[in-house]
Amino acid sequence: MKTVKQNVHYHVGNDIETDMYTEVLNGLKVSPKKISPKYFYDKKGSELFESITLLREYYPTRTELFILNKYKNEMTEAAGKDSALIEFGSGSSEKVRILLEAMPDLKEYVPIDISKDFLYQSARALSIEYPNLSVHAVCADYTLKFEMPQLQSDRKVVFFPGSTIGNFEPHDMELFLKQTAALLKPGGGLLIGVDMKKDHAVLNAAYNDKKGVTRKFNLNVLNRLNRELLANFKLEDFSHHAFYHAEKGRIEMHLVSLKNQVIMIGDEEIEFYEGETIHTENSYKFTIEEFHKISSICGFTPKKVWSDERNWFSMHYLAVE
Repeated sequence: MKTVKQNVHYHVGNDIETDMYTEVLNGLKVSPKKISPKYFYDKKGSELFESITLLREYYPTRTELFILNKYKNEMTEAAGKDSALIEFGSGSSEKVRILLEAMPDLKEYVPIDISKDFLYQSARALSIEYPNLSVHAVCADYTLKFEMPQLQSDRKVVFFPGSTIGNFEPHDMELFLKQTAALLKPGGGLLIGVDMKKDHAVLNAAYNDKKGVTRKFNLNVLNRLNRELLANFKLEDFSHHAFYHAEKGRIEMHLVSLKNQVIMIGDEEIEFYEGETIHTENSYKFTIEEFHKISSICGFTPKKVWSDERNWFSMHYLAVE
């Protein structure tokens, strides 16, 4: 009987349990009201986001994939053959496969994601595709401190695609980058996707697609609150509003109350006046110079940057020295 090599290992990196009820309620009791974007991603929300990435107006995903495919050899050369490759928010590990194809000698890959079942399923599939690769799947909130598994490679490189860095508030982004630099230690590096500032019409169209998929994605968070927190939001009483705030350099997404209303969440009442919004997401955009300045004060040395011909999206290799 043929023995199947066990090359996938599962780990819990930190306590990811959060009190959703308390966090959401606190966010809706302040002014302006807010809900963390992490609550977008129930099963339906994740499916809707996958649909968003395929939209004509939504350029980030296909542009990043173009850059990855075009420059993968340069990126993997910067990362080095003797590294352990760590991916934050690995999901289905689709994008990292481009790097793995260009790194046949890579020994260790560490996908980190908050969704345990999806993470373990993806890690198992990847371990079968790459039988010589040791896969250490870590269930953790990577924005917090987490415990890394014991690895053979001393040198670590973090892969953080998708322009997710833009969802952090400036102070939180600096803390996160400093935490990542400390994890990597001297000799390590960060390969990160960053969305760039561009024509406002392009940015606004990306978050207000003609098919209304982003609208459904934004409103779906209310469905989740209804289902999981026993709320009674009526989706037809809210509208999707997304726009580029030039002064702050970010896309803002909001849900707008279309009338004066009182919403129940469990036993709690939340009042809305007509036109009041729930702030659901920010997505900051950067010039290359702006992002290099931020990363430099957080313990990184910018080494290499790749972008598309229109300079709509960029990928950076940052070193810890």
